[in-house]
Amino acid sequence: QMQLEESGGGLVQVGGSLRLSCAGSERIFRSYAMGWFRRSPGKEREFVAEILGDNHIQQYAESVRGRFTISRDNAKKILYLQMDDLKPEDTAVYYCGAAETLNRATLMEFGYWGQGTQVTVSE
Repeated sequence: QMQLEESGGGLVQVGGSLRLSCAGSERIFRSYAMGWFRRSPGKEREFVAEILGDNHIQQYAESVRGRFTISRDNAKKILYLQMDDLKPEDTAVYYCGAAETLNRATLMEFGYWGQGTQVTVSE
């Protein structure tokens, strides 16, 4: 059963950068579609980015496209999210999720989640 642990969150100024990491436990990590999601106070969890396990095809939310980059190292079983040009509206708890599929996953298919890491962007 996949276990996930995020790290790399923190406080950063507007325009700054952070890189989040998510370590996975499953031996066949490459068989999972991996994604980043976030939740701001008073809002629902929203999709940020997804990367497929085998061909590394990526998808992004429109709000982060061109600023965030999702990547993965299947050998190390780590998922990354490079966040550049951060804005106050990026402030949220960021979660990584895993879906046991080689294809794009729906939210319902993300059955494994990390505990989340706080990202705060200050003016």
